[in-house]
Amino acid sequence: MNQEDLDQSHLDCLGCALNQKGVHVILFDINSPAQTIPEGIKFIQGDIRHMSDVEKAFQNADVTCVFHIASYGMSGREQLSRNPIEEVNIRGTENILQTCQRRMVPRLVYTSTFNVIFGGQVIRNGDESLPYLPLHLHPDHYSRTKSIAEKKVLEANGTPLNGGDGVLRTCALRPAGIYGPGEQRHLPRIVSYIEKGLFKFVYGDPGSLVEFVHVDNLVQAHILASEALRADKGHIASGQPYFISDGRPVNNFEFFRPLVEGLGYTFPSTRLPLTLVYCFAFLTEMVHFILGRLYNFQPFLTRTEVYKTGVTHYFSLEKAKKELGYKAQPFDLQEVVEWFKAHGHGRSSGSRDSDCFVWDALLVFLLITAILTWLLSVILLL
Repeated sequence: MNQEDLDQSHLDCLGCALNQKGVHVILFDINSPAQTIPEGIKFIQGDIRHMSDVEKAFQNADVTCVFHIASYGMSGREQLSRNPIEEVNIRGTENILQTCQRRMVPRLVYTSTFNVIFGGQVIRNGDESLPYLPLHLHPDHYSRTKSIAEKKVLEANGTPLNGGDGVLRTCALRPAGIYGPGEQRHLPRIVSYIEKGLFKFVYGDPGSLVEFVHVDNLVQAHILASEALRADKGHIASGQPYFISDGRPVNNFEFFRPLVEGLGYTFPSTRLPLTLVYCFAFLTEMVHFILGRLYNFQPFLTRTEVYKTGVTHYFSLEKAKKELGYKAQPFDLQEVVEWFKAHGHGRSSGSRDSDCFVWDALLVFLLITAILTWLLSVILLL
């Protein structure tokens, strides 16, 4: 089950992988599939926020496992829309849990996020024993609501199903940033910045490390988690969270270098202080707060995105390996580069977008404003 924000390629890939294993698959989403779905997969359109829509997905079907991958507000301007974030991430999750119990579904795998633990602090090789970040310390509402939703899912583990026959078994996967060919949430936005000439600087410590997960590895983790909730696996995953990534900590900007250069653009050499860019993101959010109702523009960066891309945070996969049998396969960005080229992206020799001057001017103005604000804060601290 998907909802607007987690890229639909994840939903489609998971559905196809399950279908290939002989599983009868029902896809439930607010949007129609981007591609033709294979024979044997049923699609039902609906909104996770509406219980009546959720019920439609369960009608006339003997559902044995639900993969709840729905979310909203992960990045960009959607991250600044509090009401839809809360309705999808919390109310939608409550609807799924209630329907699973009412329809006697024995297994539920929930797609969570690194962000339930991370809020801008340095984390090196963290594990699942780390406590949830206190809700008031989350810099964005998405992370806060995902934390609340994950707790609800894990607390529902072991609750009786209607009719008294069995209990609901739940677990949560906490993936890193998702990438892969056809990913529709993050990569197109990054490529649009590159093509508009906005990718002119990097920031933070060049030694900072973050993690990513290829969609195929994430699909593998979901299938393994669903199996680990079964009786023949001793219900080992019941009530458990798992960090999921490619297991390869890397500097955020270096990770995307092959994409930038593969599309024919120059990788920036200018490096800015993290605090300056955070200030820049804060100003951007304030401008969006003031003008967003008149013009809902896409913020260049949010404060949470600055933390997620510029502050070291990566996690151990030992628990997922030991309990789920998870084994991350190696991937790189070359297939992503080829996908974008096949869809008309990539810079021709000597080409330059006609609107780059406007974007350059806007970026320079915002950076100068951020620098002045940053300097003022430094002076006040002195």
